[in-house]
Amino acid sequence: MTGFGRGEARRDGVTWAVECASVNRKQLEVAASLPRELSELEANVRNLVAAGVSRGRVNVTVRSESLADTSSNAVHVDHGLAQQYYHALHALAVKLEIPAEVSLHDLMRLPGVVGLQQAETSAEQAWPLIEEAAAAALKQMNLMRETEGKHLREEMEERMSRIEGLLTSIREKAVTVPEAQRKLLRQRLEDAGLPLPLDDERLVKEIALFADRTDISEELSRAASHVKQFRAYLASAEPVGRSLDFLLQEFFREFNTMGSKCNNAEIAHHVVTAKTELEKIREQAQNVE
Repeated sequence: MTGFGRGEARRDGVTWAVECASVNRKQLEVAASLPRELSELEANVRNLVAAGVSRGRVNVTVRSESLADTSSNAVHVDHGLAQQYYHALHALAVKLEIPAEVSLHDLMRLPGVVGLQQAETSAEQAWPLIEEAAAAALKQMNLMRETEGKHLREEMEERMSRIEGLLTSIREKAVTVPEAQRKLLRQRLEDAGLPLPLDDERLVKEIALFADRTDISEELSRAASHVKQFRAYLASAEPVGRSLDFLLQEFFREFNTMGSKCNNAEIAHHVVTAKTELEKIREQAQNVE
């Protein structure tokens, strides 16, 4: 699920800001962006995210946003780099046979010559502040994800109700299939000039075999059980995204079996409609925590 959160932590004039943004993924992926000198804290950030998120790609950005006490900063001039720039520009002017007019203002504008050097912060000092800010950002991000999750749950519950109605229709129709086949078979025999009495052993045996081949009572029972389990997952406060994925696979299996065994156009139509609803649910379930 998607979400965004931002948190800050301040101490001793230092402000650390952490932003967390999540997008949909089947598994958990964490991408952490920290100041180069604090790269060793990447594992800490990943573990913190994993403790509160089980699915999705989460991008975490950590930075020192401001320093209240600027006395810890100092202007740094890279004299060696400035000298290299100066000689390189003069050499270029000689090669192009143009006047070399390099001023101090020109050198100051070149990358890396002048910068603001901040007092270094150790990872041990920074982590408590980063952890505090990250926890606040994750909390805000998860609140957004929960709001999205509520909408997804409502939609999936509505589609599951439609599937439940289709199962009821299939069950009602399935009990009439053997009798319809008996009438069809008898009519074909009569049309072929080979009428048989209703209690003829061969006719009874053929209908019995047909009824056994087209019996979908087990599939209907399992599908009804899947409906109950699906709703139980939706009502759970625990992460259920992967469980829903597995359950939906089982759902498809039952409907595929019904479609191959039913030998009835109306049931086949219901099966196709149910699979369409399941596919839409599966698309949404990919976003569920």
